[in-house]
Amino acid sequence: MATYAIGDIQGCFDSLQQLLAKCAFDPVHDRLWLVGDLVNRGPRSLETLRFVKSLGKAALTVLGNHDLYLLMVAEGGAKARGKDDTLQPILDAPDCAELLDWLRQQPLCHVEDDYCMVHAGLLPQWSIKKARKLAREVEAALQGEQYREFIANMWGSQPDRWSDDLEGWPRLRAVVNAMTRMRFCSADGVMDFKVKGELARAPAGYMPWFEVPGRKSAKSVLVTGHWSALGFRLSDNMLALDSGCLWGGHLTAVRLEDRQVFQIDCAAGESVVLVK
Repeated sequence: MATYAIGDIQGCFDSLQQLLAKCAFDPVHDRLWLVGDLVNRGPRSLETLRFVKSLGKAALTVLGNHDLYLLMVAEGGAKARGKDDTLQPILDAPDCAELLDWLRQQPLCHVEDDYCMVHAGLLPQWSIKKARKLAREVEAALQGEQYREFIANMWGSQPDRWSDDLEGWPRLRAVVNAMTRMRFCSADGVMDFKVKGELARAPAGYMPWFEVPGRKSAKSVLVTGHWSALGFRLSDNMLALDSGCLWGGHLTAVRLEDRQVFQIDCAAGESVVLVK
């Protein structure tokens, strides 16, 4: 059995199929770990959702910001941006309700052995144990009877830092912000949501979340996506897997058992369907 961790797909279904063929992925024996952002901006989000769902226990995905955005648009908790969204085929599909129900049952982070998979990252003051506990709070809200109310209150850039005293929707929103949106933060965990580019663009007083000295999750291997400008990074305690397939880069898989890297060049494949 092999476990393949794969970066942000974002509806690039054909590239995913090419990558799985290159890995010789067998759903009977192997597993997929998907770092979130299954959907949006790429051309075949509906096919991607259906395929991952069809794999059952052979695929494990955490929720990314675009996956949560799909849930918000579907429930009226956010207005569709229009110009760069490719979610309408999902919303129009006869199995839309079934797909969305499946999506909101997925975890915000997954912990197994020495690995923690999360879409964006973890705040420096969170241990893996604490992060998993906080993720469960969000998952309970998404899967509970009041999930529509949570979705209506889920988005926003405040709070931009963690406090154990946070309660209610602000508490859950802070967890969502860190685990699905964060790139840069200060040494004491204040998050910046404006800068999305390369490391050299870090605002004054901020740094990549994974470079904060004394980060409590540093002894585990963090498997992440979200940051295409960061690119693919492989180190002892981090696998950063968003290598920009959507933008003509690569779709990347790492086999966790031996860290062998598999990549598909997306430049000549599916085109980005953004309206300029």
